[in-house]
Amino acid sequence: MCWVTLDRAVRLASRFGRRVDPVWEPLAADIAAEVVAKGWNEAVGAYTTAYDGEDLDAASLHIGLSGLLDPADERFQSTVTAIEAGLRHGPTVYRYRRDDGLPGGEGGFHLCTAWLVEAYLLTGRRAQAEELFAHLVDRAGPTGLIPEEFDPCAERALGNHPQAYSHLGLIRCAQLLDRCA
Repeated sequence: MCWVTLDRAVRLASRFGRRVDPVWEPLAADIAAEVVAKGWNEAVGAYTTAYDGEDLDAASLHIGLSGLLDPADERFQSTVTAIEAGLRHGPTVYRYRRDDGLPGGEGGFHLCTAWLVEAYLLTGRRAQAEELFAHLVDRAGPTGLIPEEFDPCAERALGNHPQAYSHLGLIRCAQLLDRCA
């Protein structure tokens, strides 16, 4: 996300005629090169939570969603597949599956589900994007509001309700699916 900050700062400065700090672009390039090289775990076949780590994290999808790595890159494609296999459970996607030291368990996060929908679209898997999006829409309660999390085993909502990030993810996916129709 440090790369995203610098990349977007350069874009915004250029767009609005602002001065670009001469350090920003080379620093962004250095960060991108390091993340692309060190974040990839060949044994796992995915970008992982930490350098030299093996844990998957749905946030790793942002390497392609943000534009840091071309979505056509085989490593992004493989990361999407690994996250699908390791973190998706039915209609939801877990952020991660490691012990984080916090009490209790969590469900899948609807925002992570939205990230996977977007990743499916970027990797040419439209049918899977539509199917997962339909599951996300179905998670809305009788008021049309979406919670933060979903427990696919108990089939119940968890966490904050309603959750703005869940709604933003749903709206973004609806826009992307409509735009790519």
